[in-house]
Amino acid sequence: MSATQPPADQPPRTPRGPRRDIVVASVCGFVVALMVGASYAAVPFYNWFCRATGFNGTTQVATSAPAGSLEHQVAVRFDANVNGGLPWKFEPEKTEINVKIGEVVTAYYKVTNQAARRTAGIAAYNVAPLTVGAYFQKINCFCFNEQILGPGETREMAVVFYVDPAMMADDDNKGTNTITLSYTFYPVKDADPKPLAAGEGDTRKGNL
Repeated sequence: MSATQPPADQPPRTPRGPRRDIVVASVCGFVVALMVGASYAAVPFYNWFCRATGFNGTTQVATSAPAGSLEHQVAVRFDANVNGGLPWKFEPEKTEINVKIGEVVTAYYKVTNQAARRTAGIAAYNVAPLTVGAYFQKINCFCFNEQILGPGETREMAVVFYVDPAMMADDDNKGTNTITLSYTFYPVKDADPKPLAAGEGDTRKGNL
């Protein structure tokens, strides 16, 4: 047996070549693309999951009022925030009210544009404790609707809601005595693409 020849029971080594490098690169590229695609798909799935379960304090959207209310009451506190870059004053009409479980309630917020130009914002929301989000049902709300305010304009916005009586059957939440509903307005860019002509009114109205 020659010193340069491999043993008879050892298969000859396959030299690395361009074909193997291409296969490895293709597999790596596929894995990266799969991971990127999964990350994008996770965003709408996460939003759907939060709305369906109330996770992370996401409230629910109701289409009608409950059949009736209970005598048990909870205190609902209202919080208002404005993200940096939006020159608005935003506050609730009342900071706290007592509501019966299952009672349909209308609460009001007031927002004022403190700038000398037209500005726009969109509100996001959540409730605390976070686990109560599955039982906080909104019938009408101004959240996620672009609000456009003229210079110095003040607007009153309503939120109609109730606390689902099903909360009283949840051992983890039936002892809840206080719920905080919090809104935060974020600025929307390009709110004033062109000035209004003389005598031309702004026909766009904020959604309640």
